[in-house]
Amino acid sequence: MRTFFFKPILDAVKLWYVPLLGGIFFLIVGLIVLNSPLTSLAALGLLFSISFIFAGVLEIIFSINNRKILENWGWGLILGIFTFLVGLLLITNLSLSVTTLSLYIGFLILFRSIAGISFSLDLKRFGSKNWGWILFSGILGSIFAFILLWHPMIAGIGAVFFVAMSFIMTAVFNIVFSFQLRKIHRRSKRISRKLRDRYHSLQQEIEDVYWEEV
Repeated sequence: MRTFFFKPILDAVKLWYVPLLGGIFFLIVGLIVLNSPLTSLAALGLLFSISFIFAGVLEIIFSINNRKILENWGWGLILGIFTFLVGLLLITNLSLSVTTLSLYIGFLILFRSIAGISFSLDLKRFGSKNWGWILFSGILGSIFAFILLWHPMIAGIGAVFFVAMSFIMTAVFNIVFSFQLRKIHRRSKRISRKLRDRYHSLQQEIEDVYWEEV
């Protein structure tokens, strides 16, 4: 299987604002939970499930629309489907205990945070200057998720606090990631069709020479 030396995005990223919408929604949910820690479990479960379903649908749409542009669009699609399914699971089980709810959210946030770390490294390869912020939010999100998973018996308000912070870290990742995509989108728009064709031709020549020598 051939591997390409260069990995820039030559075509404009579609729907760059979709991760931003998901990030804003996660941020609102996180702040609501942080400011209302005594809200009933049923209400929290409903809020979480709606946010996951909404974010999952957005991520599925974004991934499918960019399947010919982004190399790792499949991971985004898997993340969207997983998030959507967790949302459906929560909305059909609103009577979950704090412990069970923390486990569900902990696993999902951990999965999303690891994906965030992976996406940050991809952005680094694409030349993004602010990839470190996405990496940082992914690491923090992983820490909060690990706390929820390893200590699911944290007393009510404590569990709600860590859940809220996990949502906020996920929101930070989505928002920063979205603005990085916006920058890439604008740069790609400035690349002419002629220059894209020249790049692809040069890339093909390099690959042919490399594989002939191998």
